[in-house]
Amino acid sequence: MRYDKNARQRLIQDIIRQDVIRTQEELTVRLAEHGVAATQATVSRDIKDLGLIKIPYLDGHRYAVPNQGEVAGAQDRLTRVLREVLVNVQVSENLVVVKTLSGGADVVSEAIDRQEWPDVVGTLAGDNTVMVVARERYSAPLIAQRLLSLG
Repeated sequence: MRYDKNARQRLIQDIIRQDVIRTQEELTVRLAEHGVAATQATVSRDIKDLGLIKIPYLDGHRYAVPNQGEVAGAQDRLTRVLREVLVNVQVSENLVVVKTLSGGADVVSEAIDRQEWPDVVGTLAGDNTVMVVARERYSAPLIAQRLLSLG
């Protein structure tokens, strides 16, 4: 059976809701079990398109569909993500350092990037830390406050 992009992405959401999927490789295997041949690159794009997040689960992480059944805007997504994984926000010069639960930094970083805030030059994520680079030194505390108010 041939799946178009929309059908494949609906199937991915169904799989993520029903089963614990920890990696893109696991998801690729599950798709194949449903007769859908997809490359890792395709699955990676689908994960990004769908806004799937990784959440802490037992001894690691798993993929999840944020607010199942709801298509939300970028700020709503940032708010949800921050509420789930935010630990701490600190300012140093023109940098805002965002601490998250382990594995949460990449999701927070991407959600911040999607805001396209004019006072943010960009972000850099590790496992549990996001560095947000403010355009101006005076912008960093404002960005930190904005993040804290959303989280």
